[in-house]
Amino acid sequence: MARLVRSWILLLILQSFLVSIAFGSKEVEEFSEALLLKPLPDRKVLAHFHFENRAPPSNSHGRHHHLFPKAISQLVQKFRVKEMELSFTQGRWNHEHWGGFDPLSSMNAKPVGVELWAVFDVPLSQVDTSWKNLTHALSGLFCASINFLESSTSYAAPTWGFGTNSDKLRYGSLPREAVCTENLTPWLKLLPCRDKDGISALMNRPSVYRGFYHSQRLHLSTVESGQEGLGSGIVLEQTLTVVLQPDTTSVERNTQPSWSLNSLFGRKVVGRCVLAKSSNVYLQLEGLSGHELKNVDSEIEAHKLWKNADFELSLKPDRVLREISSFLFIFDIEKSSDSEPFDLGLTWKRPSKWLCQLAPLHASRFLMGSGNERGAIAILLKETESQEKLNLTNGRCTIKVNIFQIFPWYVKVYYHTLQIFVDQQKKTDSEVLKKINVSPSTDKVSSGMMEMMLELPCEVKSAAISIEYDKGFLHIDEYPPDANQGFDIPSALISFPDHHASLDFKEELGNSPLLSKFKEKSSVRSYTEVLLVPLTTPDFSMPYNVITITCTIFALYFGSLLNVIRRRIGEEERFLKSQAGKKKGGLKQLLSRFIAKIRGRPIEESSSSSELQSSVLSSKLIFKIILVAGAAAAWQYFSTDK
Repeated sequence: MARLVRSWILLLILQSFLVSIAFGSKEVEEFSEALLLKPLPDRKVLAHFHFENRAPPSNSHGRHHHLFPKAISQLVQKFRVKEMELSFTQGRWNHEHWGGFDPLSSMNAKPVGVELWAVFDVPLSQVDTSWKNLTHALSGLFCASINFLESSTSYAAPTWGFGTNSDKLRYGSLPREAVCTENLTPWLKLLPCRDKDGISALMNRPSVYRGFYHSQRLHLSTVESGQEGLGSGIVLEQTLTVVLQPDTTSVERNTQPSWSLNSLFGRKVVGRCVLAKSSNVYLQLEGLSGHELKNVDSEIEAHKLWKNADFELSLKPDRVLREISSFLFIFDIEKSSDSEPFDLGLTWKRPSKWLCQLAPLHASRFLMGSGNERGAIAILLKETESQEKLNLTNGRCTIKVNIFQIFPWYVKVYYHTLQIFVDQQKKTDSEVLKKINVSPSTDKVSSGMMEMMLELPCEVKSAAISIEYDKGFLHIDEYPPDANQGFDIPSALISFPDHHASLDFKEELGNSPLLSKFKEKSSVRSYTEVLLVPLTTPDFSMPYNVITITCTIFALYFGSLLNVIRRRIGEEERFLKSQAGKKKGGLKQLLSRFIAKIRGRPIEESSSSSELQSSVLSSKLIFKIILVAGAAAAWQYFSTDK
């Protein structure tokens, strides 16, 4: 027995030694899951799923992962990706009613379609090659058309307007990419428990895709170990943001609708993912009155908030955190099971109204002009009720605005036509334009790009930027299947570098990756609308007509030619003679034979009819040959390029 125990101890020591060699670090992989629920002022509910997976630094390139997805690790190692973000979005984020100054909207409000950007750790000459290979790998991994971004006409290389100052950054967008379950399923397969257990089990496909807005995001970054001989660690962050509409049939118009997890997703949480280090559900409420916010001083009084005169929660929170303008209720789902599932519900008792935190300026983009020859693109910035936009620079109050946008090559932008209006008054470039970087497009080679920084006074009511363009012509093979719908110009990115969004909690956060992410200061950003530009579209029925008439001429030509070649004239003459003999009367034929027998002469057939038929046949043959030759000559003449 003692020998058996010793052998087991030796095996355990050997296994731990091999594991330490394989991992090269004492750290282990960690996975956490969280769900944030937030009622919105327009009677909707925001659900934000957050999953974080960490792989520690290692000195082995072919290591075995216990929790971290191997496909993502191979992408980072093969293409030397330093940082990357991929998002699939359907619907447009409503900055006026859902917020624009909080970290949730700044990081997760994405443009329509597919957006991809990546920073590579390779020499500058190899960045474009790594980008093209990465797009193909992601296209196969997520069942999407991301490989269309490999073309130099579909991506750009921003320098400072996008927010990441790097010459090895590449950015691309596909506004028309449709988002469906084929993209969500491989995204869920990257999770250790997939959608079988834990918080991810709430992702019911019909519930997710019937929402007003849904965006699935994947962000990965490498973390340097700081030790010699160790590689970089990887942090993978997966988020799914959904805006849902609760049932409002039995609720008054001025009252917020009541809801629960079961009513929103059609499912309940029956347990946490056993591989997750932490599994929490958060409920953020912003519509509480100032009296309650002022009187809550102790943790005991804070716990009483889950049942009050305004609302009531179906479950008691495990912890309550206070923020400047909201409360955060924390629920631990570790105790939930099949017999006692976790089903958080919120019941409103009386009408409640509040406003979301807005960005310093609200941005919108639109087209000007008419016709299929030229037009203009305009961006309008309007003031909001945000109180955080004041910033003193050199003794005066200013708002810095960065604008980044990409123009397809068939939209030929004239950058010298840039005009800036502040409060409906035209300004010179030196007055408000502090920095600009443009990259003109090249026909069928590269797209255009513009980065600009504006410095506007804080008391500005509105500001407008316009730039003119000409519409190019495309080859017939370059038109999409629905060319008459128009061509998309990707969304423009509006950012405020001097304004940062974060949640300032007064209590300790513990080891929650989601709350730690919200506490970090992030730049306030927003995306504009996708523009739909109509271009000159050819008549796609003409190729059909050309194909039809060409096939008809070929059929007539070869049909007549084969008919002439294969026809046997001798057999036709004998056939005509036999037919002519049958047409003679029986009495006349019998009389002619009798006279010939009396005279002792052989019977002679009348050849007049046969000669007539032969002459007619030869004339028809000559006419057909002339017709075929004329058709062939005409075809050769018109088909030859002059």
